[in-house]
Amino acid sequence: MITVAAEPAAAPELLALLGRTPLARISAPLPHAHPGFWAKLESLGAGGMKARAAVAMLLGARERGELRPGAPVVESTSGTLGLGLAFAGQALGHPVVLVGDAELEPSMRRLLRAHGARLEVVDRPAPRGGWQAARIARLRALLAELPGAYWPDQYNNPDNTAGYASMATEIAEALDHLDVLVCSVGTGGHSAGIAAPLRRRWPGLHVIGVDSVGSSIFGQPARPRLMRGLGSSIHPRNVRYEAFDEVHWIGPDEAVDACRRLARGSFVSGGWSTGAAALVAAWAARTRPGAVVATVFPDGPHRYLGTVYDDDYCLAHGICTDAGSGTTTPTDGATAAGLRPADRPVEIPYPSAVEATGWTRCRTVADPLTPPHSATAGAPKEGGP
Repeated sequence: MITVAAEPAAAPELLALLGRTPLARISAPLPHAHPGFWAKLESLGAGGMKARAAVAMLLGARERGELRPGAPVVESTSGTLGLGLAFAGQALGHPVVLVGDAELEPSMRRLLRAHGARLEVVDRPAPRGGWQAARIARLRALLAELPGAYWPDQYNNPDNTAGYASMATEIAEALDHLDVLVCSVGTGGHSAGIAAPLRRRWPGLHVIGVDSVGSSIFGQPARPRLMRGLGSSIHPRNVRYEAFDEVHWIGPDEAVDACRRLARGSFVSGGWSTGAAALVAAWAARTRPGAVVATVFPDGPHRYLGTVYDDDYCLAHGICTDAGSGTTTPTDGATAAGLRPADRPVEIPYPSAVEATGWTRCRTVADPLTPPHSATAGAPKEGGP
């Protein structure tokens, strides 16, 4: 039987630290020169990007009577939401129990525990649904063991999306105009939460989703994924497929290359989702002359010092480190397969046409769970070069 700490004292003054992150101009070549784009630096906000969603989900549950004062909060996480929930738990006075998996970095495990969260770790992926399904199975068992516990269910909770309204407001206040918005997609929360209000302000806004190879969100087959923080082996209901004009799948080679170029050329950088979003944002700025492009960098680099920024790790996983430190990088920047990271996407006509193994673009976006006979299923969006 699991036990949690006694009801913690709430610290509502922490809520004043939420959001208001800077919007930085990024001009580092990724990998080619480009006119520049804007990036919201969410790593510089208390609790990280998902603290916005975590606070919104707990406040919404309290207002509906689903979360009692001092009751435990239980959630599945690959790390980032866990950090946000640790922040929200401290601010609102709730003990937090998180379910991670064996691929959760040791540094993130220590950080979550340091912030007072209790961490449960599953040691093997489920036969169907991978690590996410295994985490959720353990989460359901915890709910039975913890009377009164609340599960925010980040993948399907509309309050997840609502929590990012403040980010949309901050972007709109900082920019006079916006032509292209690039969003990494995992639970679907931040893309849905900022795309709709920004498109209301600028109706012609072109929205690009960025996914991971091996993710099933946009209709590709689910495969084991090296990259964390974007992509999914399940289909979160928070993903708003109708919001996207196109989707790009990015592989580890491209994400690592972009992260390292960011770190060396713009100082600000992050992990897998930051590198993936930055690469596509630079491509959009380069291929749409005169367009104002913005994206979100969900986190910073510190969590990834043993993966994205570690040459030995990258070489062990066959990842090109052409833009890295060079200490153990082949002089020609080759991967184990003799390839460099892609510097432009391969285009496919619809999501299931070809399995993406590297940077791939598709201008047909539809909910993969929509019946094929639906009038709108698979209909291509207009616009885009």
